[in-house]
Amino acid sequence: MSGFTLQDGLDYASVLVFALTGALAASRSQLDIVGFIFIACLTAVGGGTLRDAILNREVFWVADPLMLGVATVAAVLVFFTAHLLESRYRALLWFDAAALAIAVPAGVAVALSEGQGWPIVLVMGMITGCMGGLLRDVVCNEVPLVLKQGELYATCALAGSLGAVVAGSFGLPQGFALLICAALVFVLRAGSIAFGWRLPVYRSQPPRPGAPKR
Repeated sequence: MSGFTLQDGLDYASVLVFALTGALAASRSQLDIVGFIFIACLTAVGGGTLRDAILNREVFWVADPLMLGVATVAAVLVFFTAHLLESRYRALLWFDAAALAIAVPAGVAVALSEGQGWPIVLVMGMITGCMGGLLRDVVCNEVPLVLKQGELYATCALAGSLGAVVAGSFGLPQGFALLICAALVFVLRAGSIAFGWRLPVYRSQPPRPGAPKR
């Protein structure tokens, strides 16, 4: 690596924390250590891989394979310590909130560095933040957090990405804009976990007698 940048730091932090959530999910599914490593790596690099593929840039962990080493170490650590946690699911939720608050700014930063317009910046922030956890939950046969009824998850990623875009439009430095992004994501996600903040959900109404079917 020619020099350690803010983008590198965001990617490493995202890989580490998302890998911890993947390993916690593997512990809940009672997998062996290889399963722990697989789920941890899948969760850690899933969002960034899709982001880089869409933007037609070198995939971040291919450029720096040490990322996989970080995820592997996290998986092994959780394999030997997960039993010490009072609630592995609660720990997973909070680690996932932290990972989301790191990964979304990472996606935003990459899109900005590629000179993309604000719609692509929003989408890349959401993809980087949400896809790793989605893959983790699907493979572990759990209802994905991003799809749980009324849960603030993708909304947090969208709000954070939008916050960064708005901050940038006012001429704020990129580092400060990314900090705003991370803060918005974490505060909204933490509020959803701790205080039950929710969005309204669709509720179907029974058809009126004699009303035509749609």
